[in-house]
Amino acid sequence: MVGLIVAIPGAAGAATAAPAAPRSTAPTTAAAPDIPVANVKAHLGQLQSIATANGGNRAHGRPGYRASLDYIKGKLDAAGFTTTVQQFTTSGTTGYNLIADWPGGDPNQILMTGAHLDSVSAGPGVNDNGSGSAAVLENALAVARAAAKPAKHLRFGWWGAEELGMRGSQYYVSKLTATERAKFSGYLNFDMVGSPNPGYFVYDDDRTIEGVFKDYYASVNIPTEIETEGDGRSDHAPFKNAGIAVGGLFSGADYTKTAAQAQKWGGTAGQPFDRCYHRSCDTSSNINDTALDRNSDAIAHAVWTLGVGSTTPPGGGTVFENTDDVQIPDAGAAVTSSVTVSGRTGNAPPALQVGVDIKHTYRGDLAIDLVGPSGRAYRLKNSSGSDSAANVITTYTVDASAETANGTWQLRVQDLGPQDTGYIDSWKLTF
Repeated sequence: MVGLIVAIPGAAGAATAAPAAPRSTAPTTAAAPDIPVANVKAHLGQLQSIATANGGNRAHGRPGYRASLDYIKGKLDAAGFTTTVQQFTTSGTTGYNLIADWPGGDPNQILMTGAHLDSVSAGPGVNDNGSGSAAVLENALAVARAAAKPAKHLRFGWWGAEELGMRGSQYYVSKLTATERAKFSGYLNFDMVGSPNPGYFVYDDDRTIEGVFKDYYASVNIPTEIETEGDGRSDHAPFKNAGIAVGGLFSGADYTKTAAQAQKWGGTAGQPFDRCYHRSCDTSSNINDTALDRNSDAIAHAVWTLGVGSTTPPGGGTVFENTDDVQIPDAGAAVTSSVTVSGRTGNAPPALQVGVDIKHTYRGDLAIDLVGPSGRAYRLKNSSGSDSAANVITTYTVDASAETANGTWQLRVQDLGPQDTGYIDSWKLTF
């Protein structure tokens, strides 16, 4: 839950769709888990220790790199992944990629999540790119802890020799046959997600993947910008060049944070996002915990939304859904769509699932609330002038435990900007 305000459902001028009858138990999209930032930082501590014990770095061809790979592989093997170490040669030295597959999921639909594991030779590379590597590792371990039975096949990768020109990921993609490449539904890349003076940048290479990340950040009231600093310079590039949809996050490197960016994100204007980029001071003290936490959770949101997909909620959750279309007037009054919940006992759960499917040509115009039977409104999404993607198709988690479960719930949507239009396609509550 992002915010809690008092509101009156069915406010003057709001259009309302009729309440829908409850639907029997049915699959819904499982909510992504919260990724414990303490766990991610523990992995970073291990990578720092490995670098310290191996000449101060984890670079390609150096013992610190292989020790880093062995640490991650050990965690994945213990969690039940099938791991493969892929060897390649570049600059006259053997390099290694680590690939981890989670059992199950449609083998003809692969969602891959990855990060480069190597540092430059100048330092331990805790932000670049221990941060991405650790966040991806902890997300993989979260899949195992959840005993996920994903709709798509989940694959995770840690790349070698990125700092020499994406050599590891290039090698991996080059070995995929045309048939294998066609099985990828997407590749998600995370290169520097804990910068000490952070920005929140989203890749815009694929509109659907971009939208998933923007949905997450809108739900926690964090504005984003399109990533341009590292465009084409990290491990998503070989996948994109092979025709695979790509997306990812970035918290900034040696570009300077502007005054406007500092105003919306905090931090220091006129300073680099990461003053220790490619330097010896890129140590475990060169991490912004808040950015690391937010980005790790955003990764989970994407993996669960794009890969885990449709699963039956624990306890056989009952779904109440309204599939009637409700037009959203351009820059007009709020509209509502109602669902009547009955047959429940007690209060709503602390993790009520609110599935939203809104078709709109510029979703940044939209402010979305869930209104409970008491009249209280739970903000799901704020409007954002920088979110130009289309549609809001996601599941929000709301602490609605103060509400009586039975009664009329409403999804309230208002278009706060001109020129773009859309409608509520459907929405549902899963108890």
